[in-house]
Amino acid sequence: MCSHSQVDPKLVRKTIRGSWGLNGFIISDCDSIGILYNNQHYHHYTPTPEQAVADAIKAGLDLDCGPFLAIHTENAVQKGLLKEAEVNAALANIVTVQMRLGMFDGEPSAQPYGKLGPEDICSPRHQELAFEAARQGIVLLKNDGPVLPLSSRRHRNVAVIGPNSNVTVTMIGNYAGFPCLYITPLQGIGEYTSTTHVAGCADVACSTDAQFDGAIDAARKADATILVMGLDQSVEAKFRDRSGLLLPGRQQELISRVASASRGPTILVLMCGGPVDVSFAQNNIRIRAIMWVGYPGQAGGAAIADVLFGKHNPGGKLPMTWYPQEYLNNLPMTTMDMRSDPSRNYPGRTYRFYKGSVVYPFGHGLSYTNFAHAIADAPKVFSVPIGGRHHSNTTTVYNKSIRVTHAKCSRLSLGVHVDVKNTGSRDGTHTLLVFSSPPEGRWAPQKQLVAFEKVDIPAGGQRRVAVNIHVCKYLSVVDRSGIRRIPMGEHGIHIGDVRHGVALEAQALGVIKS
Repeated sequence: MCSHSQVDPKLVRKTIRGSWGLNGFIISDCDSIGILYNNQHYHHYTPTPEQAVADAIKAGLDLDCGPFLAIHTENAVQKGLLKEAEVNAALANIVTVQMRLGMFDGEPSAQPYGKLGPEDICSPRHQELAFEAARQGIVLLKNDGPVLPLSSRRHRNVAVIGPNSNVTVTMIGNYAGFPCLYITPLQGIGEYTSTTHVAGCADVACSTDAQFDGAIDAARKADATILVMGLDQSVEAKFRDRSGLLLPGRQQELISRVASASRGPTILVLMCGGPVDVSFAQNNIRIRAIMWVGYPGQAGGAAIADVLFGKHNPGGKLPMTWYPQEYLNNLPMTTMDMRSDPSRNYPGRTYRFYKGSVVYPFGHGLSYTNFAHAIADAPKVFSVPIGGRHHSNTTTVYNKSIRVTHAKCSRLSLGVHVDVKNTGSRDGTHTLLVFSSPPEGRWAPQKQLVAFEKVDIPAGGQRRVAVNIHVCKYLSVVDRSGIRRIPMGEHGIHIGDVRHGVALEAQALGVIKS
């Protein structure tokens, strides 16, 4: 499904149909073609609706989610903007898929795909996949002590508190289908130990403290307290953009008061899609552990309990930067400019450009074991061959950089071998994140993720991981003129606390003429 940021024939036809080998049809996001004409970039991307239709179909679109193609395609053909053969090609892509499904072979229920029902979706294999996806997606943000995992023997009664502690629909987010079942956090924890449940807040808005006393009393009596807090689709969803990064209502007050009263350790579980500023909890010594679970799906409660009680060793990593609330002092939350702009005190966005303080960085995630990295083998100097199809009567190396279009990029990869050792006492899964940083200068971004590998390593074991970094794709940057260049000089390769420097140098293969 294509969104409406731009029309790109190369992406759809060469990449999706060519390189990726799509043998199907491509549909737009809903109303996307209309947006191209009506309000893209606050003015018409195309002068007429017919031109928008023609541009989209020529770029490789086959079907529109919405009426725009049906209304304007015939006129586009009559005006000569679009050939009937191009419409037929889009139609053929759609009808071919329908044929493969047996939709033209008679009674649908008599065809191989005509009798699919809930039992096919809710097979044991599919439900196990949903459960495993939830477990692997959980991110352990804090674990002082370490207090986690909990023990069913030592923590015989657990207070389960919070507006998301016994939710169902919240766990699947929005744009979701019909789940096969629900396992709430309360139900999942109840499989390991006895529970005392007090919501504390009626919902995530948490507008009153009417239920606070009950939650505080439960925490005083329990061997451990688990607070399941966060957001839901009343706060963050399509057409519902948050304006701040703090937990809504009086959730922070409830967390702090419960943690202060809790007889045993307090664990904060955050169920939300986007980041929240929980600096208060990170800095509170009474809150011993924090987990982010996203919206974990139908089996989310079982996955949360498996991590809390150690049946599953967490290995998830944050897919976004968690900013402090102060980040929004100089900009609205919906500002999406990437690069910083000191002239308007704009700090930039994402780990690639933002240099300020964070609550948790992109890629953060703890485990119940520890991993150490060491560079086993990597070049210190790497030559970038110049030559080929682009010509100039001046050197291609300009301002200590090479245009990507002037380099021989085919299979130009920098190989790095990394030894990853599990130095703890538990088996674990580790996601190796490899970042690069450009040479000193004005290059942006400050760093970027260039490779990742997920490895299972037993306690005390070691794995050697081979990583190939495509130089033209991942060690290049875009300058202020929009030209992608490979900076010459020393690039940093960062893996955990380990840094390796590799100097890129130009290797001329011939004279480039105009």
